[in-house]
Amino acid sequence: MEMGGGQWLCGWRTRAAEHRVSQLEALRRFLDEKKQPILDAMASDMRKPSFEVELSEIIMVKNEVNYALNNLSSWMKDKGVDKNLLDTAFIRKEPYGVVLIIGPWNYPLQLILVPLVGAIVAGKVKGEGRGSPHTSSPLQLQDCFAAVTGGPAEMTQLLENKFDYIFFTGSPQVGKIVMAAAAKHLTPLTLELGGKNPCYVADESDLQNVANRLVWGRCFNAGQTCVAPDYVLCSVETQEKLLLALRHAITQFFGPEPRESPDFARIISDKQFQRIRALLGSGRVAIGGQTDERDRYIAPTVLADVQPSDPAMQEEIFGPVLPIVTVPNVDEAIAFINRRERPLAVYVFASDSKGPVGWNSNRRGVRAWLGHVTGPRCVGRAQWAGIVLEGGRGHGWAP
Repeated sequence: MEMGGGQWLCGWRTRAAEHRVSQLEALRRFLDEKKQPILDAMASDMRKPSFEVELSEIIMVKNEVNYALNNLSSWMKDKGVDKNLLDTAFIRKEPYGVVLIIGPWNYPLQLILVPLVGAIVAGKVKGEGRGSPHTSSPLQLQDCFAAVTGGPAEMTQLLENKFDYIFFTGSPQVGKIVMAAAAKHLTPLTLELGGKNPCYVADESDLQNVANRLVWGRCFNAGQTCVAPDYVLCSVETQEKLLLALRHAITQFFGPEPRESPDFARIISDKQFQRIRALLGSGRVAIGGQTDERDRYIAPTVLADVQPSDPAMQEEIFGPVLPIVTVPNVDEAIAFINRRERPLAVYVFASDSKGPVGWNSNRRGVRAWLGHVTGPRCVGRAQWAGIVLEGGRGHGWAP
């Protein structure tokens, strides 16, 4: 049976395999037919380059849809289990019922529609997008799905209702509000939250290769990515060499004037712009630091000699700003990370391919990625949600 008061949506119709397939195929058509409005909307919201939209929004959702279509029939099959006194025993997967998906503004298509794919596969959905006014326009779902656009006020009102499952992506502060609201109804939920993701750079690393990948990960979507590298840990000697490589990488990617580059996005809102700009007083500005409030532009910026007590180290930056904190050795780097809240990921650049083994054994619930950044978002069916600030399973899993 389906749980909760979901009759106002579609009743039992969503349970048929044919209906789930038709909805997934309709979602795939939507991505093709509405591609240009989606590109235009994200350009209006934050001047997001079309290449970034296709790579991080459209293609990722399409891949999720294709994966679901290829596996739906096997997921829906009953699973036999060992029996004791019963003649027959099996597990039949049933939908939770009405699912509330609350998505953020930084990846408004991917972080609404990827959970939606899981909801279509397994249950029902009511979705809400927050903070991206133009992108919300083409994202109008029909049939069995209700879409609500808005901010904290609308979300608070929605959470007064009882849902059968909640999937939230956003900040830890808002996550606490969502979790408290869910607790009133004993509603299960998945929280996909943020964190300060450290990146350790060993002395023997290929520093230009490291710099290229750091600039890619930190400046993609103007740094407004939850799995982006948030700060660098390295030795004093490596810091100075890395700064030269980072300067070269920024120029190579965005030209001598990143403000004029068509490949560099803008900060989503005035509030976020002012918050990020206030962090530029940490350490010393070694690269970049230019800002334009009217354009919500913050240049690709590297802060050197940053102290653990500086403002840039007290919160997730969520912008194109990369602090460097110096440590004497790898053991001190691991100890530094362990003293702080668990991040979503740890990035390690070292010539020793066995490096992640030591890192993973010292970081409970957090995966270390060797030689790459933003890895968790790009690894097929890898379950990458961690613990404490990241609860539940979010990728490749249907509620």
